[in-house]
Amino acid sequence: MRYLTSGESHGRALTAIVTGVPAGVPIDRARIDADLVRRQAGYGRGGRMAIERDQALVLSGVRFGRTIGSPITLTVANRDWDNWTDVMSPHGDPTDAARVTAPRPGHADLPGVLKIGSDDCRDVLERASARETAARVAAGGVAKALLAEVGVRIVSYVHSIGPEEMPAVTDPAAVDVEAVERSAVRCPDAEATSRMCAAIDAAREAGESLGGTFFVTVTGLVPGLGTYAESSGRLDAQLAAALMSIPAIKGVEIGDGFAAAARPGSQVHDEIVWDPHDGFVRRTNRAGGIEGGMTNGAPVVVRAAMKPIPTLMRPLASVDLRTHEPVDASTERSDVCAVPAAAVVGEAEVAFVLARAYTEMFSSSCLADMLVALGAYRERIAR
Repeated sequence: MRYLTSGESHGRALTAIVTGVPAGVPIDRARIDADLVRRQAGYGRGGRMAIERDQALVLSGVRFGRTIGSPITLTVANRDWDNWTDVMSPHGDPTDAARVTAPRPGHADLPGVLKIGSDDCRDVLERASARETAARVAAGGVAKALLAEVGVRIVSYVHSIGPEEMPAVTDPAAVDVEAVERSAVRCPDAEATSRMCAAIDAAREAGESLGGTFFVTVTGLVPGLGTYAESSGRLDAQLAAALMSIPAIKGVEIGDGFAAAARPGSQVHDEIVWDPHDGFVRRTNRAGGIEGGMTNGAPVVVRAAMKPIPTLMRPLASVDLRTHEPVDASTERSDVCAVPAAAVVGEAEVAFVLARAYTEMFSSSCLADMLVALGAYRERIAR
């Protein structure tokens, strides 16, 4: 399975094309739309979220609620397009008012214009905007639909925002999902939620932005997804790459991650026992469900770190592209904090990696064949 997105932040629409989806997968548009709503929510979001009402329109690849094996096309309209037709018109010539010439530190603005030979940051920032992730979430809904058919569940939650973080949990895969969805910042700890919201308020007052960390956890996976044989097929490498592709994500760890580097091996590796019902199991899950580039049957636990958004209402120093004179960096209507939204995007990215692993290992043509192959595999490894 693969996806490709297109579209600009203030263009007419965002589009996602998903290929390699087995035929017969039930697609519930309401569930995809629910994820799009979750991506828009979260304390600290900007005014753009009050304009958009994201919904996915399925244009191809699904018939009467089930995939038919052909590429799936989904679009998410940009309602804000009506306010940007003069700036983002596909035709005609740009006006000086439509140009952005003060690149923002920390954004794709300057490296992008240097790469493509432009003197207008908008040629870059419109596509580099995190608005593009709405299309990823829509595409991720297809991957989640496939995973649900094989008994896999993916959830996420926010662990920290700025300096505020929730208490450590023994089992990240066992957090209270309902508490997560009730929280304004998608954090299952009510007291930490209050502190995180206060930190966002203080950042907004100061013209600042805040980053943070979030977990994505996955349960119900069979062991052996991924490979030890080729570097590009190692599942941990694919997960890290997928999460790092999300705008502003600067770090990824699986299981104990960086903390494991400071411990002796006896406190890092997960002892193996035999259970008559479940077969080979681990006493602990410090590896985060992945050993040697493959799933080991335990829940996959991934944490990602997001930097603060580079658009600041009290802008940093920059240089004008045309005059080379010192200027304040440009400002766009933006969020103070988007960590809760990034966690939802993280779910979509993780779902795609795992859905692709299932299709590569069991079948990419037909869901019924996949379920038969998966059942035979489970029976074999249980002996």
